[in-house]
Amino acid sequence: MKITYLVNHYPKVSHSFIRREILALERQGFEVQRLAIRGWEGPLPDAEDRRERERTRYVLRDGPFALLVPTLLALVRSPTRFLAAVRLALKAARESDRPRSYHLGYLAEACRILPWVRSFGARLIHAHFGTNSTDVAMLVSALGGPAYSFTAHGPEEFLRAVGLREKIRRSAFVVAISSFGRSQLCLWSQYEDWQKIKVVHCGLEPSFYDRAPGTPAVAPRRLVCVGRLSAEKGQLLLIQAAARLAKRGIGFELVLAGDGPLRGQLEEMIEQCGLKGSIRITGWISSSEVRQEMLAARVLVQPTFSEGLPVVIMEAMALCRPVLATYVAGIPELVRPGETGWLIPAASVDELTSAIEVCLSTAPEELRRMGEMGHRRVIARHSIDDQATKLAGLFREHGVA
Repeated sequence: MKITYLVNHYPKVSHSFIRREILALERQGFEVQRLAIRGWEGPLPDAEDRRERERTRYVLRDGPFALLVPTLLALVRSPTRFLAAVRLALKAARESDRPRSYHLGYLAEACRILPWVRSFGARLIHAHFGTNSTDVAMLVSALGGPAYSFTAHGPEEFLRAVGLREKIRRSAFVVAISSFGRSQLCLWSQYEDWQKIKVVHCGLEPSFYDRAPGTPAVAPRRLVCVGRLSAEKGQLLLIQAAARLAKRGIGFELVLAGDGPLRGQLEEMIEQCGLKGSIRITGWISSSEVRQEMLAARVLVQPTFSEGLPVVIMEAMALCRPVLATYVAGIPELVRPGETGWLIPAASVDELTSAIEVCLSTAPEELRRMGEMGHRRVIARHSIDDQATKLAGLFREHGVA
């Protein structure tokens, strides 16, 4: 049972869910070929990601000129298929907000991947994210490679949905990670293709949470926010809320676990608000370090503006930590107000400030109840082996056996 996984950037600190999925499929007997466009350089704090890097083959590792010979060979060996793939790439370019050169580049990448996939003997290519990695998978199939499927996570695929209809139409099937995600894929596809769109959640391995304490930490007044430091994650709003709490004399600690393009602006804002003693930015840290930051916190705070369904919310709930998050995308499918945490409107500093204040004053018994309910809910819905079984069934249904 051989399948090729294709990702634009792999491994990546924020994409541990892909690694978990691949390893779970291998436990079920699949052979998985890992291909990525980028990702062979840069620091990786997690040892498991470093091992995955050694098992991954990279399309652009040898530079753009390495694409030239495979492209010419694809043209010579099957000119009809090659020209059909060119037409498909140009059609995608007309519907895209990216220049034509990008899409012809995707075609060249597909030409390089095609012999790798054939040599491996993959029966299907599965891409993660419905953006350029799926473009490349679609073009590999058009060149005579195997059928393809893809997992759409959001929000990028839904915000830049041009070309998504064609990718869905040509695919063997499509995976959404939440019911909300499925609704967005239905919105951007033909009714006849809705039956192709399945829901398979991202999952957690028992090793992540099986050593967790049975009750949440309630003594520290520490909050943790985990994720890329970027505009859509809402950390700037979180600093505003923290400044209001400080002015009211409410004590707290806030840990921003992650890194990203907004770090400099966040550090400047923290300095201006006089919050350096209360807020700490960790930079990128390993999965085990993220776990420890969650265990040391009272609650996970995710004030996101735009999202799919964050894996960090699943992780916090698995560790018996309540979650304070926004009514965005698939989050309300997992976080239940009053049961497993708090949900607030996005982009409201008033609501965020009030919710944090309530969280900091919540009795230990109530936090414990929320944490335990969240733990049960996430384990029932997001076991990686259970979700991989669903995905394996889809692969087998489409000839990967």
